[in-house]
Amino acid sequence: MDMELFKDPAFWLLVTFIVPLMFRVPIAVSLGVSALLVGWWWDMGVDMLSYNFFAGIAKVPLLAIPFFILAGFIMERAGIASRIVTLVETIVGNMTGGLAVATVGVATFWGAVSGSGPATVAALGLILIPAMVKSGYDKPFAAATVSVTSGLAIVIPPSIAFIVYGGIADVSVPALFAAGFIPGVVVALFLMGSVLITSHKKGYRGNPRTMPVSKALREAFWGVMTPVVILGGIYGGVFTPTEAAAVAIFYGLFVGVFIYRTIDKLSILVDVLVASVKATAVIMFVVTCAGLYAWVASTVGLVERGAAVLLSLSDNPLVLLLLINVILFIAGMLLDAISIYYVLLPFLLPIMAHFGWDPVWFGVMMTINLALGQVTPPVAVNLYVGAKISNLTIEQITPPVLPMLGAASLALVVIVLFPDITLFLPRLLGM
Repeated sequence: MDMELFKDPAFWLLVTFIVPLMFRVPIAVSLGVSALLVGWWWDMGVDMLSYNFFAGIAKVPLLAIPFFILAGFIMERAGIASRIVTLVETIVGNMTGGLAVATVGVATFWGAVSGSGPATVAALGLILIPAMVKSGYDKPFAAATVSVTSGLAIVIPPSIAFIVYGGIADVSVPALFAAGFIPGVVVALFLMGSVLITSHKKGYRGNPRTMPVSKALREAFWGVMTPVVILGGIYGGVFTPTEAAAVAIFYGLFVGVFIYRTIDKLSILVDVLVASVKATAVIMFVVTCAGLYAWVASTVGLVERGAAVLLSLSDNPLVLLLLINVILFIAGMLLDAISIYYVLLPFLLPIMAHFGWDPVWFGVMMTINLALGQVTPPVAVNLYVGAKISNLTIEQITPPVLPMLGAASLALVVIVLFPDITLFLPRLLGM
């Protein structure tokens, strides 16, 4: 029996993936090397490996990823983020907990621009963390608030995570975008409740208004219109998500060059392009290696066996759904979201079909779970970015993170138990 196990390619596919991870080899390298070794040793055809490597990124929906990344960097440099922050600071004034609640709102809003959690932390953290500290908020609490709420960026559309999920599960990306909107707002409301309770306990207040709200709104108008242009065009059927990403780039350039005049040098555009290329290259490298691993796993039967094991644990859909959420949460603590989609989703698709779960609802639930993983140690990407920006350690940021994680987890429970929260908007829009 043991000898048969050692001859099983599925066993070695798992071993050659997990062992390098234990030695902190990058996830993409671990996935790619594992797939290549098993594919070569069991003679699956080297030419097929190269074809699948290419096919992993040769998908139309994935074209939106580099465009949305570039749009996010352009809008950050255009000064849109800073003006939106000024607007919300003016609206909340010196209300107790107002700036913390506003931070959640801004991060939720910016998710519709950036599409990336770490990018949202970087864009907003440099502005919001000092502003909260200046208003008397505890620095770890300020950093935690920005870091946790920025995880919503992969839930609020447009979302890079939804684009990847839609490509793997063959689900409409516009439908996922529509489905993610209300659940994203629900999670934001629960987070607002958490930070408001903490602020009342500790007496955190903002600063009195320094300008009329009408003036702040006029200055931030073009920034506020950003998600209206992007999402309105998608939901209205004017353009596809990929076309929307391209429109967002030109909209950001228009605002930065002609309205706010903050992009006034060629060197700024060069810096933005370089940063975008680096960020895109990292994501696409993970996509190609993870796609190759998923193909080999399906070929050697690992996917079917994994799905069969999960289905054998319980016939109760709620019990199995709870187990899946626990697995996703733990996976989110260790791996990045894109890798998890490629590694785990092939196992979960047969289970979705078996129980008749809506793939759009399941995709939103899965994405929220992974968003929580981005702010849960040990591999908390958003927390590391927030810690670096605020010159704090992960240990200092973690305590104020825990109540927010609890609030977001409660929101996830509500979304899981009431699928209509997720499916209402896609049905309304006929998607």
